[in-house]
Amino acid sequence: MKRRTLLKHGGTATVVGLAGCTGGGNGGQETTTDETTTTEATATETTEETETTTETGLSGTLKVATYSSFVDAPSSSPGAWLKNEFEKRHPDVTVKYETPENELNYYIQRAAQGVDISTDVYVGLNVDHLIRIDEKLGDRSLFAPMADRLSHYGHVKDGLKFDPQQRAIPYDTGYISLVYDESGVEKPPETFRDLLKDRYAGDLIVQNAKTAATGRAFLLWTVNTVGEDRYLDYWTKLKNNGVKILGSWSDAYTAYENGEAPMVVSYSTDQVYANRQNKDLTKHQVGFLNDQGYANPEGMAKFADTDNPELAAAFMDFLLSKRAQKKIAQLNVQFPATDWAPLSEEFQKYAKTPKNPVTFTYEELQGNLDSWVDSWAREIAGGQ
Repeated sequence: MKRRTLLKHGGTATVVGLAGCTGGGNGGQETTTDETTTTEATATETTEETETTTETGLSGTLKVATYSSFVDAPSSSPGAWLKNEFEKRHPDVTVKYETPENELNYYIQRAAQGVDISTDVYVGLNVDHLIRIDEKLGDRSLFAPMADRLSHYGHVKDGLKFDPQQRAIPYDTGYISLVYDESGVEKPPETFRDLLKDRYAGDLIVQNAKTAATGRAFLLWTVNTVGEDRYLDYWTKLKNNGVKILGSWSDAYTAYENGEAPMVVSYSTDQVYANRQNKDLTKHQVGFLNDQGYANPEGMAKFADTDNPELAAAFMDFLLSKRAQKKIAQLNVQFPATDWAPLSEEFQKYAKTPKNPVTFTYEELQGNLDSWVDSWAREIAGGQ
């Protein structure tokens, strides 16, 4: 196991290269599927904000599954904007969202039981999900490879590609970091070792790695940095130094904003959110331990048994378009996954990027993820 996987800025991997091969991406208007050739939304993007042509060759209902926060706040979630814009491009198409309570697990369970899945696309995958899918389903395919069928795939940053089979296509990424209140932290910690010092006793809130993506990412960051043979010892010392473990990101962040501790594990885009809410930015400072942040890209995938492969390909390609990438970043408060989406002035000012982003590849996590998380839950989180 390599202890550290570093990602270059601009998205190229320096140590192992995140899984996935660059394909397509010549900026053309057509994408190819096994069944037929389909025309991507042929809207010509004359500026970042306007498009001049609609595509009338596709029709029907596209069912898109995702997590609820992707769609449940029209003013601050990308789902509503993506639906409206895609339907404008394709007047004969209706996008219908599904947000099951168990999110991806709902579809994994149905596939394991041999129940038909009528959904076309899933939005919101990460590498942990792929590991779980492959471990639970074996040779049964939940999603199908899509990279060579998307004309915009070549614009996806190489360092964010996390699926060796090219099923999951990244559409945004976040970097896990510390967020701290500088009035409560005289000198912010600069390294993981610093967090163990007495001066930070009881100062940090983290999320449960069993129940929260941010908590799991922070756990993986510690494994990546201190090593798989030492991470439990590190966490034992962190626990002895009063770290607070709460169930979800929302639980942890609410506790942080209520002043229960001056530091919380969150995202390096925190100041974007804080600025929009007119909050005091001194209470929303971003800290990168060891000059690192854990990259946590999100991907989308086409269900293998979809009856709408053309619609699925068109929708996924649309999410990689320059305009959609910029809008997703703004509304989802994450970074674009492509090299051609310009950051807004707001992001350039308030979103922070670590000097040395790190992550684990699919290959490194396969066969290790569950054991790392389960051991952590048993020895550190206890019954939490």
